[in-house]
Amino acid sequence: MKNKEQMNTALSRLPVFGTMFFTLLFSIIGCQEVQKGNYPNAAYNTESPLMLQGDWFENPHDIKFDLLPKIPYEHAVVSNVQGDNDSLEYTFSGHTLKGGVNQHNYLTFHANKFWLMWSDGPGVEDRVGQVVKYATSLDGLEWTEPKMMTPYPPNSGPSSEFYNTRNPKGLRWISRGFWHYKGDLLALASLDEAAGFFGPSLELRAFKWDEVGETWKDDGLIMDNAINNFPPKKIPSGELMMSRRGYDYKEKGVDFMVGGIDGKDSWTVFPVLGTNSELAAEEPYWWVLPDGESLMALFRDNRQSGYLYRAFSTDNGRSWSKPVQTNFPDARSKFHGLRLSNGRYVLVSNPHPKKRDPIALSISDDGMVFTKMGYLMGGRQIDYPNVIEHEGYILIAFAGSTKQKIEVLKIKISDLDKLDMSDYPNRL
Repeated sequence: MKNKEQMNTALSRLPVFGTMFFTLLFSIIGCQEVQKGNYPNAAYNTESPLMLQGDWFENPHDIKFDLLPKIPYEHAVVSNVQGDNDSLEYTFSGHTLKGGVNQHNYLTFHANKFWLMWSDGPGVEDRVGQVVKYATSLDGLEWTEPKMMTPYPPNSGPSSEFYNTRNPKGLRWISRGFWHYKGDLLALASLDEAAGFFGPSLELRAFKWDEVGETWKDDGLIMDNAINNFPPKKIPSGELMMSRRGYDYKEKGVDFMVGGIDGKDSWTVFPVLGTNSELAAEEPYWWVLPDGESLMALFRDNRQSGYLYRAFSTDNGRSWSKPVQTNFPDARSKFHGLRLSNGRYVLVSNPHPKKRDPIALSISDDGMVFTKMGYLMGGRQIDYPNVIEHEGYILIAFAGSTKQKIEVLKIKISDLDKLDMSDYPNRL
C-alpha cells in the first residue's frame, strides 16, 4: 500500500474478519515502525541517542565493566619507559611517576610485517623534545627494539634549556598514524609549540620509509594548521578523508579534511557545526556505514557527559548532522574501531565513565548500534587504542600503565563470535 488512503480503501472492501485481520496486521507493523523510530538512520533519524542496546543492562553508566565477558588474547609489551630516568619524578593523573611517556600508538601492515609508531617523550605527555619512534614485527608479538622515526624537534632536543617543559619556545612531534600512499609507506606526525594544545605554528607532516636506506625521510607538508586523529581512509566518492583540529579548535570546533587525490597535500576542510557548542569535541573518528554511502562520526566529549557523541553525513563529509549525545558510555578517552572483513564493526574504547580502566571491545552489525561488549584488559590505566585486522586476527595497540608502555593484544576474530552477553552476571 502506498499510503493511508489506499489502505483504508482496501480495508473497506474486505469482509469483517478480513478487516479485523488486516487491521491487526497493520497495527503490528505500525508498532514495529514506532520501535524503529528510535533507531538511528543517517538520512532521517540523526537525533537518535541509541548506540548501545541489549537485555544485559539498564543504565549504561551502571554496567559493571570489570564483570563483562572476557575476550581471550595474546599480549606483548613493545616499549616501556617506566623509570628511564630515576632523577625525574612527577605527578600525573594522581600517580607519582618516573621516566618518560609513550602514547599515540598506530599500527599497520606493510612489506610482510607489522609496523607500530608512537609518541615518545620526556616526563608528561607532549612536552618539549618529544619525538616519534617505531618498531616492527613479523607476528605482532615479537617486536624489534624501538628506533627514532623523527629527529628531535628543531632546537628542542635534550641539550635545549626548554627540554621536558611546557614552553612556547620549544617544539614537540606527535605521532599521527601510517598512510599507504601510491605504493609508499608514509608516517604522519604533527609539529607545534609545546606550551598547550595546540601552538600557532601547528602543521601536519609526512615521513616516507626508504626501503633501500631502511630509514624514514621527511616527505613534506600535508597541511598547515592541522592535526589529524587517524590517517586518511577512503570515502564513497573515492576521495580520502581524515579529521582535523586546528590550533584554535576549542573555539571553532573540529573539521574533516577531504581530498588526497590530486596530491598528499591537497585537502578541503569541512567543519562539523556544533562540535564546540553542543559538546567540547575531541579526537573524532568515523567510518562508512553498510549502505556504502553514509558516514558516521563519533566524538569524545570533554565536557564530561560520560557518553560518546555522534553525527552523520550523506554527502561525503561536506556537511554533518548536529552531534547528538548517545547512550554509549565513555571515559572521555580516545577510541578506535573498524569494519571487519566479515561485515561487523568493532569499537575499542574505555567505556567506564569515571576512569580509563578497563579497555573493552564492542560489536555491532551495522556500525550504529552495538549489542555486545567484552572485557580486554584492566586493573590499571589503559588508553589510546588502535586496531587493525590481518589474516583472521585483530591487533590492538594501546598505551598502558599511565602512558608509559606501548602494548599489543592479538585476538582471533573467531573468538569474537563466542562473546556471549548471557555471561554478564547483571543481565536483566
